[in-house]
Amino acid sequence: MANYQVMSWHGIPSAVKVGDDTGATVRRQLPAFFQQEIDRVAMAEGLIDSDAYLDDWQWSEEGTREGTAEEVADALVEELAEEWLQANRPG
Repeated sequence: MANYQVMSWHGIPSAVKVGDDTGATVRRQLPAFFQQEIDRVAMAEGLIDSDAYLDDWQWSEEGTREGTAEEVADALVEELAEEWLQANRPG
């Protein structure tokens, strides 16, 4: 069993952290296009290099999944990327 959280800015995910019953903790950055989108939105809103930008980073509530920390982290990265691409696909 593993517990996880997702780090997001304005609802755009950026990273995951996962811990499991063995005491292992895994952190994964999401693909670069997430950070590019965060930067794009922050620049459009004039928030780069401001306290407001920093204040908008937050961890999700903790969730639980079956699997090791590594397995859950890998699955979350894949799922979040796929969901984002599906939701933001042109057309």
